Amino acid sequence: MTATRPVTTESSWPAPAKLNLFLHVTGRRADGYHQLQTLFQLLDWGDDVTIRVTDSHAILRSNDIAGVTPEQDLSLRAAQRLQSLCRPGCGAEIAIRKRIPQGGGLGGASSDAATVLVALNRLWGCGLSTDELAALALELGADVPLFVRGRSAFAEGVGEQLAPVTLGATHYVLVMPGIHVSTAAVFADPDLERATPPIGRSQPRVFGASLYSSTRNDCEPVALRLHPALATVAEELADYGPVRMTGTGSAFFIPVARKSEAIRVTTALETRYNARAVRGVDQSALLDRLDQVAPGG
Repeated sequence: MTATRPVTTESSWPAPAKLNLFLHVTGRRADGYHQLQTLFQLLDWGDDVTIRVTDSHAILRSNDIAGVTPEQDLSLRAAQRLQSLCRPGCGAEIAIRKRIPQGGGLGGASSDAATVLVALNRLWGCGLSTDELAALALELGADVPLFVRGRSAFAEGVGEQLAPVTLGATHYVLVMPGIHVSTAAVFADPDLERATPPIGRSQPRVFGASLYSSTRNDCEPVALRLHPALATVAEELADYGPVRMTGTGSAFFIPVARKSEAIRVTTALETRYNARAVRGVDQSALLDRLDQVAPGG
């Protein structure tokens, strides 16, 4: 790790949302964590993170996030952890423009934290490798390494064992009902399916045309039972295509063949729901932004 002199200018960085195209719970470990298999699809839409490096030791949040105190803010924890490793004399002011709803299964907090790690590693001139950053990210949450690595991926373990995948041009209608679903409550529910047979690496067909017929989201039935209003939403959306919940919810997505179809369905739904047309990407916009910033600024 080679540290260089940090930059002092303000810069903006993307923090993309993700979808779980499927989510299988294949077992439970002795420590209580669940073994998963999932297919992560990164999106071309998400939050924006603005960072200003300072000469102060302080790590500050320069705007409020509804329902999240500074002590709970994963992005601040990410900055503090990185600071303790490589830049104890430097600080940062962090502002997050939230678009990704909390409790929606879209990875907003994890993506924001990952963007802070990746951006400050570059802006502070820390010089940590992607593997080193991903290991640090795992301390913050199971989804954070996905966003640090910045590639759509097939994931196993608790979601941290990532194998990049190429999904190509994909389009979705994203529907966000605005209901907060507790991930902890879903995984603690006694009715959660915990024994879905694992998908072998010799079964690549699940990433092709049969994806939605041969897979499911094991968390979806529990989330719909805990929040009956979501079951009503899912039933209504089914008229437009193979609807599925992402993560532990509450957001749903409908895969469509073309951008024009995504726009058409979104237009039909947006009078009743917070809906938008989004595009799946194989590489995160965060990596594209990283290519534009030299180490140390």
